Amino acid sequence: MTDVSFYTRSIQTLRKAYQLLISEDQGSISYDMYRSACVKEFEIILEQTGKLLRKRLRPYFHSAKEADQLYFKDLFRHAVHKSLITDEACERWLSYRDNRNSTAHDYGMQFAENTLGLIPFFITDAEQIAEIFKNTPDESED
Repeated sequence: MTDVSFYTRSIQTLRKAYQLLISEDQGSISYDMYRSACVKEFEIILEQTGKLLRKRLRPYFHSAKEADQLYFKDLFRHAVHKSLITDEACERWLSYRDNRNSTAHDYGMQFAENTLGLIPFFITDAEQIAEIFKNTPDESED
């Protein structure tokens, strides 16, 4: 089984930061802190999801190097092909990545607010990924 303890801890952190964020006034320093925490955890979880999928998909390729050369979005397309995630989940993950890519150079408030709109769905999708990794053995363990 893949160790997803850091991943699940990051999801818990994001969930808590988001709960605290929505209880604050938008103009407060606390709101700004929780918004920053949400955005950072979003980025961490997004990258960790790609790493976990890469690890899970390696046995399906001729070599680890071949799997390691996959682009982020291709990891999710292969995850659909191997029935790890649904087509719908894949589309959401691709949109999360698009959000991250389009905002990577925009550190303004609009970028953060766009990301915040994705957080509730993102948490659910990340929790589903965590369950997949917790409940299915790695192919290499067979």
